[in-house]
Amino acid sequence: FFILRKHTLCQDQQKEHKHFFCTCKKQKLIIYTMRTSFTAFLALVAASGSSAFAPATFGHVGRPTQLQMAENPDSSVFLTPETAKACIDAAGGTPLYAYSLDKLKESADACLAFPNAYGLTVRYAMKACPNGSILKYFNSRGIHIDASSGYEVRRAIAMGIPPGNISLSTQELPADFAELVDMGIKVNACSISQLERFGEHYAGKGQKVGVRVNPGVGSGGFSSSTSSFSKTNVGGPASSFGIWHELVEDGTVPSIVEKYGLFVERIHTHIGSGSDPAIWQQVATKSLSFCKIFPTVEALNLGGGYKVGRNPGEPTTDLQEIGGPVADAFRTFAEENGRELKLEIEPGTYLVAMAGALVSTVQDKVFTTGESGHKFLKLDAGMTDVLRPSLYGAVHPITILPGSGNSGDVGSESEEVVVVGHCCESGDLMTPEPGEPESLSQTSLRKAEIGDIVVMDGSGAYCSGMSTKNYNSFPEAPEVLLDANGAAHLIRARQKLEQIYENEIEIADGAF
Repeated sequence: FFILRKHTLCQDQQKEHKHFFCTCKKQKLIIYTMRTSFTAFLALVAASGSSAFAPATFGHVGRPTQLQMAENPDSSVFLTPETAKACIDAAGGTPLYAYSLDKLKESADACLAFPNAYGLTVRYAMKACPNGSILKYFNSRGIHIDASSGYEVRRAIAMGIPPGNISLSTQELPADFAELVDMGIKVNACSISQLERFGEHYAGKGQKVGVRVNPGVGSGGFSSSTSSFSKTNVGGPASSFGIWHELVEDGTVPSIVEKYGLFVERIHTHIGSGSDPAIWQQVATKSLSFCKIFPTVEALNLGGGYKVGRNPGEPTTDLQEIGGPVADAFRTFAEENGRELKLEIEPGTYLVAMAGALVSTVQDKVFTTGESGHKFLKLDAGMTDVLRPSLYGAVHPITILPGSGNSGDVGSESEEVVVVGHCCESGDLMTPEPGEPESLSQTSLRKAEIGDIVVMDGSGAYCSGMSTKNYNSFPEAPEVLLDANGAAHLIRARQKLEQIYENEIEIADGAF
């Protein structure tokens, strides 16, 4: 069997030349396929004398190059026909989500090396992919958690994440927020009413709290506007996220803080997913002005949203490049205000997007004729597993691999196709026009036969955690983790049909 591995050839550590060059080299490895619980997985690793989560050693992380992919590749970003087949065997069939521990290590190293002046806390935005094994891996690396609901907080705690390592920024402050805070959870008040509720409960106790501020501008990957509405933009006048900056600057928020005797320990801003690096830097600098207003602030959380290039030609944000000037701004703030602020960041997509892939099967192939005719590949997956194309018009790289799982069977012919999902829904489209979920697009792929494997890369973030599972009563897909040795571990089993409707209650006789 063969597995594709990446090796760094050159890393120039000078600020002027931060390029990251990689090459792919096939190495002969034995691939073990197994079905095991996460506990058994760790026990297996312990018995072998090494840790599956042992951090890899990397040098300086410079500017990632744009993703380069051959026109008709014989592997995906991290899956060969053999490793894809190993994942399928571990999951008991397709569809499934596959994750690469090597890729998780690479992204974790990059985020932990983010430039900072006086200390850094990296928080994983767990909504991107909340599987417990991934949470445990990041916890083992010293990465904390950013939760978006009280339920996510409870889920993280159930996975062994220390409450003191969890921060909650939410559109809906849970009714039991005080219980969570008393456990050690850090809360960022995201509206005036949330701050009032928090203050009323902890009046006169000097309770620590964070304040999320809407800085007045936003930036998201599917819109160039900093003020208009976008599904990936969470800042500016068209966004409901955070407390509008004028309410911080005009004394409204400070007066509430004073009224209840609160201790503002952290300012939080976040402007969107896939944000423009230049706008992110500007907002980072502006956010320091909010820290001046509260002399008790100890940390500035700048959120995440770092752009990840999923497709050839799409750039990935250089964390070293954008972080350097921000670290300098923190130093300037310290010189002018006598306070050394810690930096917090909350990457989600950056940590997991390219570490995950949807693995499915071509279950049908149909065509239409005429000027508007197309050839369609129908998958045994779809919007039930990866919603981003239907929701945002997001484009994911797709690779066709032989159903045999044998690299020797990779063909050379290609064809123009439209890839669609298995739902009885015209919007279940896997190849839309970029940013246009209502418009289908043809893409050139290796010629596929029914039964071939389809790998949709860039599916580690906002796919399993944001799927429309159970539509058409399709079950939730399983998840598989490829460890550093190429072994495939089942980390979530496929949902059973009975689990889909087990909470339904039969109505009493005669009600109809």
